Amino acid sequence: MLFMLLAHLVAALLAPLLVRMLGRNAFYPLALVPAASALWLATAFDPASLASAPVEISADWIPAFGIGLAFRVDTLSWVLALIATGIGAIVLLYCARYFKDTEPALGRFAGVLTAFAGAMVGLVLADDVMVLYTFWELTTVFSYLLIGHYQEKQSSRRAAMNALISTTAGGLAMFVGLLMLGQAAGSLRLSAILTDPMWSAPGPYLVTAVVLVLAGAMSKSALVPTHFWLPGAMAAPTPVSAYLHAAAMVKAGVYLILRLAPALSVLDVLQVVVSVIGAATMLLGGWRALRQTDIKLLLAYGTVSQLGFLAAIGALATQDAVLAGLAMLVAHAVFKAPLFMVVGIIDKKFGTRDLRVLSGVGRAVPVVAVIGIVSAASMAAVPPLLGFVAKESVYTALWYGGAYQRGLLVALVAGSVLTVAYSWRFVQGAFGRSAGAPRARTPQIPVLFWLPPAAIAALSVVLVALAGPLEDLLTGAAAVLPEQETHAHLLVVPHLGVPLLASVVTLGLGALLAVAARPVQRLQRAVSPMTWAREGLQEFLDAERLFRRTMRGVDALAVAVTPLFQRGSLPYTLGTMLVVMIALTVPVALTQAPLPQNLVPFHSPVELLVLPVAALAAIGAARSRRRLRAVFLISVTGYGVAVLFLVSGAPDVALTQVLVETAMTVVLVLVLRRLPLHFSRRPLRIGAIGRWGIAIGTAVTLCGAALYAADARYLDPLGPELIEPAYTSGGGHNVVNVTLVDARVWDTFGEITVLLVVATGVASLIFVTRREQGISRVRDLTAGTSIWRRHPDTPLPQNVLNFDARTDEVAGTNRWRTWLSAGLTLAPERRMVILEVITRLAFPVMMIFSVYLLMAGHNLPGGGFAGGLVAGLALTMRYLAGGRYELTEAAPVQAGLVLGTGMAIASAAAVLPLLFGGTIFQTVTPVLHVPLLGEVHLPSALLFDVGVYLVVLGVILDFLRTLGAQIDQQQEAESDVR
Repeated sequence: MLFMLLAHLVAALLAPLLVRMLGRNAFYPLALVPAASALWLATAFDPASLASAPVEISADWIPAFGIGLAFRVDTLSWVLALIATGIGAIVLLYCARYFKDTEPALGRFAGVLTAFAGAMVGLVLADDVMVLYTFWELTTVFSYLLIGHYQEKQSSRRAAMNALISTTAGGLAMFVGLLMLGQAAGSLRLSAILTDPMWSAPGPYLVTAVVLVLAGAMSKSALVPTHFWLPGAMAAPTPVSAYLHAAAMVKAGVYLILRLAPALSVLDVLQVVVSVIGAATMLLGGWRALRQTDIKLLLAYGTVSQLGFLAAIGALATQDAVLAGLAMLVAHAVFKAPLFMVVGIIDKKFGTRDLRVLSGVGRAVPVVAVIGIVSAASMAAVPPLLGFVAKESVYTALWYGGAYQRGLLVALVAGSVLTVAYSWRFVQGAFGRSAGAPRARTPQIPVLFWLPPAAIAALSVVLVALAGPLEDLLTGAAAVLPEQETHAHLLVVPHLGVPLLASVVTLGLGALLAVAARPVQRLQRAVSPMTWAREGLQEFLDAERLFRRTMRGVDALAVAVTPLFQRGSLPYTLGTMLVVMIALTVPVALTQAPLPQNLVPFHSPVELLVLPVAALAAIGAARSRRRLRAVFLISVTGYGVAVLFLVSGAPDVALTQVLVETAMTVVLVLVLRRLPLHFSRRPLRIGAIGRWGIAIGTAVTLCGAALYAADARYLDPLGPELIEPAYTSGGGHNVVNVTLVDARVWDTFGEITVLLVVATGVASLIFVTRREQGISRVRDLTAGTSIWRRHPDTPLPQNVLNFDARTDEVAGTNRWRTWLSAGLTLAPERRMVILEVITRLAFPVMMIFSVYLLMAGHNLPGGGFAGGLVAGLALTMRYLAGGRYELTEAAPVQAGLVLGTGMAIASAAAVLPLLFGGTIFQTVTPVLHVPLLGEVHLPSALLFDVGVYLVVLGVILDFLRTLGAQIDQQQEAESDVR
């Protein structure tokens, strides 16, 4: 199972590259991953035994908290995983003909859709609640990206944000509920939680926890009152609607309700609440569907209606209800997905989805019409299709379930009448004749365009012939519930009785409602709040408008509250934080002894030399009026701290401090180009006194806190105890590096993630239109191009202009050569030959040294972080010596690619041990015997260190591109010197 999820991850990462190479045909190889997963699920498990003997696998993730990568395959998860992978593969095949090669951001779309398929599979297979929540939120994030695919459209952005906020809010509530259940059961395994004896007498605590979990499920499946986000999500490309909003994501909430059936079976009140909400959603969705003229929106509201139907049935938590609900879930997946695909074909080939404009489409594309009509008939529960068989079992389960469930049957029959009516409205509007509209012409539709929806729609017929085996399979999902007399079955020819009568009434009244379409439309207009309600009441009754008004209220509240705490002044904000820190610390300090008893003046005489220099530099930085001088004085304090680290016996920390301080100095100098030369004057002396008071108070507070914290130690230091485990477990003698990439690897992983976020934030501040521009190489420039020319009209000697690094065949007999690859692009008056020579000599040495630090860091001072900093400083030298084109020649790759590759390698280091039976981030140290080199130890943590190296290098490259090259271009444009 882990390999299946990893395969989806790899395919998602490779998708942009495949699309770049193959265009839209890249969806064919991408479809192989979910297709192979579906084949493996279908052949590797015995469905008959899953009910009594589920298959479980697990690997430690965070053992200290009892969290593990636990997955469980039982009947319910197996069916949902087959739907997610099987329909996912067919939708990817459909994408290959739905999109054009010129579709914007097609590579990103392919990657996100493939990743979503993997996340959905992980969601339904997860047994650990933390893993379940992780995949739950991944589907939320991926759906946000897919719904907002058309970024230039406001409707897409708004729909994506609505879906994100609605489902995320419910997801957070679900997360709290799951943690409460885990706490009560003493386990985070969902299977253990649902079988715990605590359900024999559930109290308010358990009821509250289940309510929170159900809140997440209902928001995910678009039940009232969060139903509005699903129709808005139709702004996404049609393949997204066919997969996420018909067969996958919206089923997650229904899946969770069915999964909680053992708990709901003892919580009668929650059964009633969820069933009523589901029935209300079904009626509201069906009623709204009858008003739609966009056939895609019609199907969207129909999906809302069907999800309410599924939730109402699943919440009953009886064996009959679970069997019928799961059968209806399968039927819905195989009729709704092809309906959306058919809409996509109509939209692409006829240019509209408006049923008032479409006319004669059925005659123009008869094959597509057959697919749509069969699927719509199954949706309307027309016999003998799968929709009819499943709905008949639902009616049977309700009729024999008791008085309350018979009342629910009446509501669901009313909702099903609406289903029949809007199914006919879809068929008539999409394939019939429209009065006054021109007849559609016959387009050319490739076979591979209509074949995917045909394959899924065929299941509405094929599965009817397999109704008996299908029932035997689905019955396993109900085996977890208390045994009772069962009445619901999947029958092609149902028995005479009330359930069959309910089906007849449904079809009859639905047909009558379809015939009386015009009177129904007039009735809808008459009862619509848009007709009789005032503006304020209209917003209250319209869920989407109420949601938008709430969001505007939140924004207004934020605007009103933020100025109270954020004045827009960095000194004010920082001063407030420091004053609060002093105020909280001083009362505690007053209760302590004046000074620790074991205080010594210094450990090394070097401290007496370094500390005064650092202190004077800090005071000078505070008093300096020139920004550049302040930056260099701050750097002196940083280098002084590095000396103190070195004296204290921490060469690794000292090396890192020096490199970080150097890199930060470069970044600050680059930023200063956009700031005034001097700090602003502060005319009020009292303000200066206040700032000095805060600064001195902060220094005294921090120094005192450090002294008292060191004196408060009551256990022996852990450092000496880490030396031996660092070698035996981590395979290295450098305790610091082994700790970073092995013992505390999660901390390091979080830190490089923060670096990635910082780089993205900096880039978003600099690049207004897009994150990175195209890379311009020297070979792409016109002859004689130079940058930063102060006097472009001043003639220069020919030998100076030819002072380049071209080959002898190009340069001829010219003896003047540049030391750098892009030396010709920098204006001669801007060049420093000495710096170019030093850079030419130092760059390869620094790069080799960076690799040495990377490789040697496990046993000697160094590591991926230090190595990445050295490599970044080497690129910085190239940039400072030769300008932005020299930087491009030194690193002709996008910074985002380097960052992404580093994070991918670091993530791979986490999951690869799982493939060999290990745990996440487990370190092994194979020993290789290499000729000449002898015995070579290669700890697997080195792979993670490579990821750290690339992330750090990517961050510095991103800073050089944004704060360096991009600002260069802006200043050149402003001064018009190029």
